[in-house]
Amino acid sequence: MELLNATGMQAGYTMGMKPDGRELLVVAVKGTFIIPKSGEEARLAEQPVPLIMADTFTGEPGFSAPADEVDYAPVKHRCDVLLNGSAYAPEGRPAKVVQVGMKVGQLAKTFKVVGNRYWNAGILIESTAPEAFTVMPIGYDNAFGGLDNFHPDKNKHSAYMRNPVGKGFHRQLDSNLVDGTPLPNTEEINRPIQRPDGDYPPMAFGPLGRGWTPRLQYAGTYDQDWIDNTFPFLPADFDEAYYQAAPLDQQMPYPQGGEDVVLVNLSQEGRLAFRLPTVEVPVVFFRKKGERHETQAVIDTIVIEPDKGIFTMTWRASIPLKKNIFEIPQILAGKMSRGWWRARELGKTFYPTLAQLAEANKSETEE
Repeated sequence: MELLNATGMQAGYTMGMKPDGRELLVVAVKGTFIIPKSGEEARLAEQPVPLIMADTFTGEPGFSAPADEVDYAPVKHRCDVLLNGSAYAPEGRPAKVVQVGMKVGQLAKTFKVVGNRYWNAGILIESTAPEAFTVMPIGYDNAFGGLDNFHPDKNKHSAYMRNPVGKGFHRQLDSNLVDGTPLPNTEEINRPIQRPDGDYPPMAFGPLGRGWTPRLQYAGTYDQDWIDNTFPFLPADFDEAYYQAAPLDQQMPYPQGGEDVVLVNLSQEGRLAFRLPTVEVPVVFFRKKGERHETQAVIDTIVIEPDKGIFTMTWRASIPLKKNIFEIPQILAGKMSRGWWRARELGKTFYPTLAQLAEANKSETEE
């Protein structure tokens, strides 16, 4: 199968599957844009971020936070808005607490970033005073959660499944197990972390782990009945919400382009404000018998990386297959000229310039 990419961005395709077992042909288009200065428009970066072929992590997989999730999800019913970056103290002056915020259209999320601190376990368990910082990485590695594997008895080990790679969580509150261990660097604005065994939402802007709650609840049931009667298809209780990598408060309806983006204390500038670019990405699936299916790809993933000065937007389109992938010999992503469409209808080769046509004629003459 041939993918014609006329978008000026990265494009690729893959196979997907619906919960009922029907296969999909999925096209993903990814644009990398430079975060513009105030009053300017976002433009494509010269060095694009490639489509992610497999999940990446901040450290060892399974023991660190997801960094980027594969770009080939079969479908997303909402747009994930993600951010990988750091908190910056205003004007570069060391601070113990900094409030950060991200707004994209009607979606808004804020939380506090706190300097390094540790549990002080005496008669009471309290936090030490936070240390001052100028730049602090933010992510689920630095959010509330983690493994409580400090007790010598492995039967007393546990994990905070909302974020098992974080820090600050303890189920066992013996002072010798808790004292001197680190607290997280992020927390809700009006709910400070005060207990190691509390139930605090981990605060970050990145993707959730596939096996964390609440995302895990959408994955379905993989038991003996599934092995015996359903494998290799998805379980009956699988929910496509599982494909959303962002937490619920970072999901929004598909943006159309032009939405306002505001980032607060997530860059050296202190405040960044710009608009999402408006880019139409039509996708045409050509069938063997001359039929074609035309659709508009939707923006279902936005990843902002202020430390790198870029953001990416991923468009997705899909078509259910009747039998297999071979029924779609060609896909067009983006817009072609009228001349290209006319040449295709006439069964001829299209040459964008006279020079290319002359070169082709010359080659034929020499042969």
